[in-house]
Amino acid sequence: QVQLVESGGGLVQPGGSLRLSCAASGIIFSIYAMGWYRQAPGKQRELVAAITSGGRIDYADSVKGRFTISRDNTKSTVYLQMNSLNAEDTAVYYCNAALGRRVSWGQGTQVTVSS
Repeated sequence: QVQLVESGGGLVQPGGSLRLSCAASGIIFSIYAMGWYRQAPGKQRELVAAITSGGRIDYADSVKGRFTISRDNTKSTVYLQMNSLNAEDTAVYYCNAALGRRVSWGQGTQVTVSS
């Protein structure tokens, strides 16, 4: 059974940083594309960043230059380093694992940017 467990969310002041982690189990992590999505209240879930099994990375325009996605296949974990956070980054952040039609989601972790 696939499990994705996110951690690292919380309350941070504008301009601050957070590092999200997503630990995967039940899959051969190294062959999966991994992604971070977010959903703000009243808005659709959107892609934030993704990294393929081969290491290709994509970012949403809104986070380019501020967020960094990385993966450690030895730990079956994907990370999202978030810097220069602002109020528009407030959302529930979800981890995603994809291999063809096989898609799994974590339970989400809340990120709140507020003074």
